[in-house]
Amino acid sequence: MTSATGAGPARPLRADAARNHRRLVEAAATAFESDGPDVALEEIARRAGVGVATLYRRFRTRDQLVRAVLEAVFAAEIEPTAAAGDGDPWTDLAGSLSRAVEAIAARRTILTLAREAGVFDVESVQRYGRTLNRLLDRARDAGAVRPELSPRDLSAVLVMALAVAEGAEGTPDATGADRRRYVALLLDGLRPGHPPLPTPSDL
Repeated sequence: MTSATGAGPARPLRADAARNHRRLVEAAATAFESDGPDVALEEIARRAGVGVATLYRRFRTRDQLVRAVLEAVFAAEIEPTAAAGDGDPWTDLAGSLSRAVEAIAARRTILTLAREAGVFDVESVQRYGRTLNRLLDRARDAGAVRPELSPRDLSAVLVMALAVAEGAEGTPDATGADRRRYVALLLDGLRPGHPPLPTPSDL
């Protein structure tokens, strides 16, 4: 894992520096979602209870702060949704996808900022993908999903669920109940018994 500043491998922080880092990341995560992507760094520092000079010592640019926030949010809120279970394979997979949609919907602003800044942490995404793939393999081996399903298909389901849940431009965001309805419709398409899917274009 790279450091929060993107300058190479992370080095252990002193206790006070680690505390300030945590406060700044937590304050930024809250501020981005409540005040919008253009919230001033001075306001983030104020919420964290530190001076703006402390913020700039930890994060030389806004993008570096966004990256640190993304890493924290992804590790704490999104990765755990794909925790490999040992229960019913379909229930584990469907539950994981449903939880991921809710977690991502709650952090749309941060994820949009990270995408625009190009600071997605590849290691975290790959780790999440490997866990999700294990859930897919279990469900496929149990005959609970279409045999031709691929990890790429699951990624597409997440994207489609969020796109539909957000609604058309200029319309209100979907409620939690709406998202659950759309996810249920999409998940039904993963089950066996439907006509085979077309072959992906890259195969």
